Amino acid sequence: MITFFAALALLILGYVFYSKFIEKVFGVDDQTPTPAYAQGDNVDFVPMSWWKGNLIQLLNIAGLGPIYGAVAGALYGPVAFIWIVVGCIFAGAVHDYFSGMMSMRHGGAQFPSLVGRYLGKHAKAFINGISLVLMLLVAAAFTAGPAQLIAQITPVSFMVALVLIFGYFIVATILPINQLIGRIYPLLGAILLFMAIAVAVALVFSGKPMPNLTFSNLHPGDLPIWPLLMVTISCGAISGFHCTQSPIIARTMKKETDGRKIFYGAMVIEGVIALIWAAAGMTFFSGTDGLGAALAAGGPSGVVNEISITLLGTMGGILAIFGVIILPITTGDTALRSSRMILGELVSKFYKTDGKLKILLITIPLAIPTFFMATIDYTFLWRYVGWTNQVVATFMLWTATMYLLKNYKFHWISGVPAVFMTGVVSMYIFYAPEGLNMEYHIAAIIGSVITLAVVLWYAAQIIRHRPSKEVDSEYEAV
Repeated sequence: MITFFAALALLILGYVFYSKFIEKVFGVDDQTPTPAYAQGDNVDFVPMSWWKGNLIQLLNIAGLGPIYGAVAGALYGPVAFIWIVVGCIFAGAVHDYFSGMMSMRHGGAQFPSLVGRYLGKHAKAFINGISLVLMLLVAAAFTAGPAQLIAQITPVSFMVALVLIFGYFIVATILPINQLIGRIYPLLGAILLFMAIAVAVALVFSGKPMPNLTFSNLHPGDLPIWPLLMVTISCGAISGFHCTQSPIIARTMKKETDGRKIFYGAMVIEGVIALIWAAAGMTFFSGTDGLGAALAAGGPSGVVNEISITLLGTMGGILAIFGVIILPITTGDTALRSSRMILGELVSKFYKTDGKLKILLITIPLAIPTFFMATIDYTFLWRYVGWTNQVVATFMLWTATMYLLKNYKFHWISGVPAVFMTGVVSMYIFYAPEGLNMEYHIAAIIGSVITLAVVLWYAAQIIRHRPSKEVDSEYEAV
């Protein structure tokens, strides 16, 4: 229990202190009009309060990610606590802050546009493709799961449930953000947080011993921590999906100082949720062996349902069903909204996307393939979300690093986690079963060579963008 509360305290301290350092490095200015005012269109560019932005951002980036991913990541043992805390404070929250604030500074630009501006047109072309694939995969995966559960507990068939969910998706995608998302999602975000806190309180008073971090139990089992843990627990530590969602809220910010509370704050809250569910998975089933058996028998949804109902009773059952159905849907619809915004930027030179009818015409070509992918098995889809997701996160960190380098700011805050994540994704694609499925040591060698090449490129960029004597003092002061 000491480890759990220590990790929780570190996450809170990370927000209180490190987020302020990140904000100082970025440099905020509340005198500059935000895109919500400068480009207001009553659809995407609509001013909203920071607390609404925070809760909507939390719901958009979370869904079931910090629950399912944390439960699966708990199989690695208490080392999962380390990754959630360190990953969240120094990588994920930095990633989310810069993705939101850079979008805001560039008129609400989508992530691929930021990549193109700071990493070049070839990187932008690659990211445009992989971001759209990620959005469609997430939307499909987060539709298939709820539709399957609806079909199991109601007379409604899977296909009818799928049609109903996609009907909602299209409506939520084309409506102004303040009409549906702005009114309902803050409440749903609060419910997500309440659900996690209720589980945490019940777990503390359950009498079950929480695992403490020791050298003997750091990582039970045979699963290699590197790089699997960093892909298994993405939501709650660092997730590339978040940088595709941040521009949605960046277009609604009233002032720049709200960014720390919205973007860094929402990521830390997600880290807290992941920490709670990782602890619940290890504690409730008396260790990783019991958790592994429960996951094999009922999957993540079965584990979440059992924990919720046992610890919280009837209310827990209601919350579990609510969470497994509603939360993925609310992430899926914003994934489709983001893909609509990305595609809108791509075709903006040839096709103006103003007006609901034109927005609908942009949305339909995205919704159709997503609908058909949703008929594929959920677990199969989710396997391909993982690596794609972390590749996007890596590119966002490098984009932030180049932004800081070009502006003579303290680039290490994003550069170091960028190198780390480069190592993760470079090895994972060669080692993982859904990748090339190579031997561990061969994949490690190839991944190391790729990472070294990227580090050398980074070193060259540092030399190229070395600050002149005029800005040396300011650079060193930060």
